[in-house]
Amino acid sequence: MSPSRCRSCDAPDLEVVLSLGRTPLANALLTREQLRLPESRYPLDLAFCSRCALVQITETVPPAELFGDYLYFSSYSDTMLRHAQTLVDRLAVERRLNGTGLVIEVASNDGYLLQYYRQRGIPVLGIEPARNVARVAVERGVPTLCDFFGIELARRLRQRGQQADVVHAHNVLAHVADLNGVVQGMEAVLKDDGVVVVEVPYVKDLLDHCEFDTIYHEHLCYFSLTALDALFRRHGLVVQDVERIPIHGGSLRLFAGKAATAKPSSAVTALLADEEGWGVRRVETYRKFGARVEALKSSLTSMLKGLKQRGGRIAAYGAAAKGSTLLNYAGIGLETLDFVVDRSPHKQGRFMPGVHLPIYPPERLLEEMPEHVLLLTWNFADEILEQQAAYRKLGGRFIIPVPEVKVA
Repeated sequence: MSPSRCRSCDAPDLEVVLSLGRTPLANALLTREQLRLPESRYPLDLAFCSRCALVQITETVPPAELFGDYLYFSSYSDTMLRHAQTLVDRLAVERRLNGTGLVIEVASNDGYLLQYYRQRGIPVLGIEPARNVARVAVERGVPTLCDFFGIELARRLRQRGQQADVVHAHNVLAHVADLNGVVQGMEAVLKDDGVVVVEVPYVKDLLDHCEFDTIYHEHLCYFSLTALDALFRRHGLVVQDVERIPIHGGSLRLFAGKAATAKPSSAVTALLADEEGWGVRRVETYRKFGARVEALKSSLTSMLKGLKQRGGRIAAYGAAAKGSTLLNYAGIGLETLDFVVDRSPHKQGRFMPGVHLPIYPPERLLEEMPEHVLLLTWNFADEILEQQAAYRKLGGRFIIPVPEVKVA
């Protein structure tokens, strides 16, 4: 389904600023048996709304097809776990949370964040639509509803007396087709003096660092504070503070409260002004990004072609969604790469969508010793380069493709 109107403000006439072609679903890793079957492909076009400044893709894949059985588990990233624990430690003190409160997380994954509240004796409720992921959270001791969050579920929770002191929504707003319903649900399930904590990849970092590979069918929207501020106000929430954080290549962390009491901080006012300055509402800003993406693709494919012509062997690290976008858009497959490695056992033994590269454990790098490894999960570069010290000590090199192609 391709919307003719903005997902947030319902304005018509979205303008396409970048086309990445028709690609498979980025997280639809294949079994060996599925390699013989046709793969569904969908247009992956990035568009801009001139009314509310929301950047979004034009295609909506049914959520059940994307999230019914999901292979991304947050707990396999040490960086994500440290990030979550630090935030929980901070909020537990700042919000004076105790055993009588409640913390709800929308799209709670495998309980990677809520487990730290549980360790402090603070009641939690996770909401996670992927059956297999929710099951892991429950096994970890994190109470989890396997459902999609929206206004209907929020009203049911409120009727049962389950209103939250803190509502977390980390890297989920970009994934939902019904933006208005989810934000309306957050307001409904929040206590009058509660806070909504939202983290989203920041569109300014996407632009500055040419992070085109974070564009895939699960990520329907790419947010500025300008777009989020309008969305939240529409549903009785006010962004009262904002922080720029480095996770996922550059993100925004918002703190929002109910409009009756919440007031924007100086940080919110300053960032909104900054966005006006760099052209958050001008379509030309996003057209320039599209041109840079084309240039980066050319640079990367040229480097890889040269390495192969000299007889070099190349692997890739990270069977992540961003890796699927990069490989399929750039046309990099078995003719260039020998295999992909990934730390998650849920991905090992499968194949990358579209390009059909096999996925192995990271130990394969030392066994095969390819001269170069294309780092698809560049957002965790420091963590991965440290983990692969033995491979690098033996002469292995990593190719980091974003924001510009370099070798480490």
